[in-house]
Amino acid sequence: MKSTSLKKYLFIVAGSICLVLGLIGIFIPVLPTTPFLLLTSFCYLRGSTKLYKWLIHHRIIGAYIYNYLIYKAVKKSVKIGSIIFLWCSLGISIFVVDNLKVDIILSIIGLAVSVHLLKLKTIEEIKFPVVPEIEHIF
Repeated sequence: MKSTSLKKYLFIVAGSICLVLGLIGIFIPVLPTTPFLLLTSFCYLRGSTKLYKWLIHHRIIGAYIYNYLIYKAVKKSVKIGSIIFLWCSLGISIFVVDNLKVDIILSIIGLAVSVHLLKLKTIEEIKFPVVPEIEHIF
């Protein structure tokens, strides 16, 4: 009984750490947002149904996570906004850092992330669950 409770708490802690890293990744272009948010949903699903439902129903990131998990798609505005923000942030970083190797690495990362975003399916409307049941995805 205690090991099950400990495991749930460890999933909650791991999910919370991933959530913080994912949120930081929104503002730092090199830190990936989506993988951390997906890990958050994975951990919360196993640690706390209440936290998982809060995450999936969050007004800002909930539909984003759900649409990515279920449809492997994002809204067109999310793609465009992400690419613009990515390249603006990378452009500032490249301008500030005066190191050719770093500039090349940042450019390669930017290209890879851009290709990944462009390859994702585009979803036209927000498809949002009442109560998502997506355990089978993980």
